[in-house]
Amino acid sequence: MHGGSARPTDGEAGPGAGEQFPPLPTMPDSDGHGNMLGSQQDAMQRLADRQASSAESGSSKVEGFESSIHKIKEQVLPRLLERVDPEAAATLNKDELAEEFRPIIGEVLAELKLTLNRREQFALEKVLVDELLGLGPLEELLADPNITDIMVNGPDQTYVERKGKLELAQIQFRDEEHLFQIAQRICNSVGRRVDQTTPLADARLKDGSRVNVIVPPLSLRGTAISIRKFSAKPITLDMMAGFGSMSPKMATALKIAGACRFNVVISGGTGSGKTTMLNALSKMIDPGERVLTIEDAAELRLQQPHWLPLETRPANLEGQGEISIRDLVKNALRMRPDRIILGEIRGSECFDMLAAMNTGHDGSMCTLHANSPREALARMENMVMMSDIKVPKEAISRQIADSVEMIIQVKRLRDGSRRVTNVTEVIGMEGPVIVTQELFKFEYLDESADGKIIGEYRSMGLRPYTLEKARTFGFDQAYLEACL
Repeated sequence: MHGGSARPTDGEAGPGAGEQFPPLPTMPDSDGHGNMLGSQQDAMQRLADRQASSAESGSSKVEGFESSIHKIKEQVLPRLLERVDPEAAATLNKDELAEEFRPIIGEVLAELKLTLNRREQFALEKVLVDELLGLGPLEELLADPNITDIMVNGPDQTYVERKGKLELAQIQFRDEEHLFQIAQRICNSVGRRVDQTTPLADARLKDGSRVNVIVPPLSLRGTAISIRKFSAKPITLDMMAGFGSMSPKMATALKIAGACRFNVVISGGTGSGKTTMLNALSKMIDPGERVLTIEDAAELRLQQPHWLPLETRPANLEGQGEISIRDLVKNALRMRPDRIILGEIRGSECFDMLAAMNTGHDGSMCTLHANSPREALARMENMVMMSDIKVPKEAISRQIADSVEMIIQVKRLRDGSRRVTNVTEVIGMEGPVIVTQELFKFEYLDESADGKIIGEYRSMGLRPYTLEKARTFGFDQAYLEACL
């Protein structure tokens, strides 16, 4: 071990444990008679505002121009469907379909004695084509590059996430049946199904966006669709450093981790940017390596020439034919991979992933849900113990300590920004405890007037334990300079 830089963090109180919790400073906010002033009063006011605002209505209302087009569409659609063969329509692309529709829409409008100007007619065509070929009202949200998440909570309420914040979207579905049809269209396009017998489904859109669908009776407000949009422009580590998601030194250290085949675990909460980080790290993989990715719904987009994505398969109606992540990991080991990348580990496949990291597939990576690097290690232990593998806890901890080399912790902070909060190395075992050392961390300092979180990225100035591995790739000097 280098210079005693690592120590077990088992939470035991040392000799000066009292110094750990110094007494709180006296509040300068009170005027000596216990009357609240300044920030404390401000905090109480914020709590009162929060309580008052929680009851505001949350139903998506379609207004103005969109609303009038929506009404005309309701009248035109049934008559249009009488004259169009849906089977034939499905073979055309959107532009061809719009061409075919133009004269028919004109006829229907004449029948209904409706006159539209050019703009209204164009909008109506688009809405009708989306309805028949695309995903109806969702199309305009999918086309908006600023939206990162779409959450449909039944036909009347849809939320979107812009810049890390949630807001109501101005779209509505005709009724539950309309929404359910769109959910089925999404699932059928990738060979998955969703109905009363299989009310849950994971799917993906053509552009790689991930979709989760849950339908009644499990969802009580009607069909719920959650779409995590896939950014068309791949995000790199340099771009993340530019956004302030990490410091330039951290970006250098992570690039070296990707290039030098460190075994990396990316941990974080929902929507914190784990998959984005994994995609960015994958850019550092040598183009000459064969990379296999294994996921439930394929959403990783590696920028490598030699990359083979694999996807699990749910059981059919008879409950047979399921192919789990474990089966794919086992099979992947027979496909001569240089690296195996797992989208997310949730259960017993954790054991196979560790085996892969330990059996010469250096540079394997995966993501998991955890709030801190320490917790990520504990979760990995629990996942292996939850499976049917009878291995003593000590042996599991040892295997994790031997396999995993770096944990990258990502967080979405409350102002909507996504940050890398810790970069931690796993060093080995000391007794029953897995020993880690932190290379970088993000320290919260303050909040600006407009609610932005201010903090700084600190390098811990420790000599990295993985330096030897970096040396074999010729990156030791650059790595040491980035960490110190």
